Amino acid sequence: MHIELQEKDDIFVLRFQGRIATGSDLDYLTTKLEEVRNRRSDKVLADFREVSSIGSTGIGFVVGVYTSVVKLPGGRFVLLGANARVREVLELTRLSTIIPLAEDMSSGLAGLQGPERDAPSPGL
Repeated sequence: MHIELQEKDDIFVLRFQGRIATGSDLDYLTTKLEEVRNRRSDKVLADFREVSSIGSTGIGFVVGVYTSVVKLPGGRFVLLGANARVREVLELTRLSTIIPLAEDMSSGLAGLQGPERDAPSPGL
């Protein structure tokens, strides 16, 4: 697993790669979560296009980032490009009803600008 952090204009992009499995890389995820929190960005796009699967540790990380972002005034978080396996986990945990999901980069960026931060995009 690898997480790359980038700033693009006023948007903070987290690019995830690999498998975010239960119990693996806990120290790495804790360090990355603190890095995200310290930046205090109010617009975060989590790019999951290169994530093959996610476990409870990864879910905990995503929830940690999401809650730290939406606590900020005007804070918005969108998860982009979840494959069928990841989407199934998000649906089973009901996170798909809370965290906005986007299919591609343009809809993900649009979701960060939209008026509703807590509602998932229709049809996703």
